[in-house]
Amino acid sequence: MASNAERFTIGVEEEYQIIDPKTRHLSLRSPHILPLAQVVLGDPVVQLEFRQSQIEVATPVCSSLQEVREQLQRLRREVIAAAAKAGSHIASTGTHPFSHWQQQLITPKLSYQRLVQRYQRLMQELVTFGCHVHIELRDREMAVQVMNRARLWLAPMLALSASSPFWMGDDTGYASYRTVLISRLPMTGPPLLFENYRDYQATVQALINTQVIQDATQLCWDLRLSERFPTLEFRVADACLTLDEAVLMAGLARALVRTCYEHVLEDRPYKAVRPEVLRAAHWCAARSGLEADLMDVKAEQAVPAQVMVEQLLEFVQPALKAFGEWDEVYRLSQQVLAQGTAAARQREMCDRTGSLEAVVDFTIQETAKAVSPVELPAVHLPV
Repeated sequence: MASNAERFTIGVEEEYQIIDPKTRHLSLRSPHILPLAQVVLGDPVVQLEFRQSQIEVATPVCSSLQEVREQLQRLRREVIAAAAKAGSHIASTGTHPFSHWQQQLITPKLSYQRLVQRYQRLMQELVTFGCHVHIELRDREMAVQVMNRARLWLAPMLALSASSPFWMGDDTGYASYRTVLISRLPMTGPPLLFENYRDYQATVQALINTQVIQDATQLCWDLRLSERFPTLEFRVADACLTLDEAVLMAGLARALVRTCYEHVLEDRPYKAVRPEVLRAAHWCAARSGLEADLMDVKAEQAVPAQVMVEQLLEFVQPALKAFGEWDEVYRLSQQVLAQGTAAARQREMCDRTGSLEAVVDFTIQETAKAVSPVELPAVHLPV
């Protein structure tokens, strides 16, 4: 079992869209919402992000999924309330259905300006929203070995979280178009395979030396060693539409880290899957979510999405039971399998109403479900 030295605590960061209640477009209101939210939540908890049409929250360190749920419920409620005072709504999906990237002003911060200067159009077009999960793992050498194993299971997590089917007024044909937009940058995608922590550091330093990135914080792999905290940071998930889906991502991430940690201690073998194969697996998950086959990277064959999710659950089941959280995570995963991903549910709303504005209303309501007393717009159902 896991060493007492590692507690596997959890921290979750969510990036929210700020919505104009009349037009349903993204709204450049973060400078107005931030001080209202910080009065209640404090400075480190809620922050500006890359765009003025988004705002980020971060939970405190949590020791259980119940704490994660309570903290995210509180953060969503207070940010929604602050946005309402500033004449705005909050939504949580990976992309906005129709707002144009050219209208989304960048937050006036030097580090953001440098990113745009370096990556030009790719960064200018990047209007995306994610859910990042930090799992405490203080031993950096161990963290690399855990990452080597956990990277094999990121694609089904992406499929479960997919929430970005629309982009600039069109159905992209993807469940997670956010993944596509981000993947064009040179420091993104599934992590590589590393011999040890020194190998990891050398690779990061090579990217810095060649000016691909300015520092290690700009490394945006789907799973990385955090530079700010003693954690492994999962960055693979789209912004989660509902509180339940965010809790599911946190539960899977923590169980995956603990499972792989114990496998390292037991010196269990694992398959050294090539990055090209992992990148293809992530593309499959981004393309179809749970509505088509996913890739079993160990068997190197296509399998039904539900089978791949069940394999992930089987892999992490002992860790989830050790945490006392198997029933919760299993229930939440089956809920997504039954009702469809957030991307599929947005498409269903668009098909029913013929309106992307109705899709935005739906995402606002789902983001606030069970967390907010604020009055929200009604969903426009067809007559």
